[in-house]
Amino acid sequence: MQEINFDEAVELILVRDPRYTRDAYTFVREALDFTQKLAGRENRGTLRHVSGQELLEGIRQFALQQFGPMAATVFEEWGVRNCRDFGEIVFNMVEIGLLAKTEKDSRADFDNGYDFTDAFRKPFRPSQKVNPETKPIVN
Repeated sequence: MQEINFDEAVELILVRDPRYTRDAYTFVREALDFTQKLAGRENRGTLRHVSGQELLEGIRQFALQQFGPMAATVFEEWGVRNCRDFGEIVFNMVEIGLLAKTEKDSRADFDNGYDFTDAFRKPFRPSQKVNPETKPIVN
């Protein structure tokens, strides 16, 4: 069996489903590698299948590392607006043979992910420390 070429496979996906950009697919592939390496540290270097929820957490960490406070903006440019979109990307890749899944895996695994504002914008907002003891300065 011939191994499928990533670029060619993504071209085929984009013809069938143009909602997301090529960069979104590349990012998900890299985020999966990142997530598997994190999981491998816990499993003494052994690669294992990661669940949708584990992948979402890996995506969050990888995005913050790669894009910082621009992560949500980058995702929006790619057509990715919520965790369900990541599930669509993953399953488009599964359907074309780029990724594998178990019988337990489904698109629904990505439905109850995180809120993008909380995950990607909130960590960079300045903390709002209000001191009720502060009195106005009188001249």
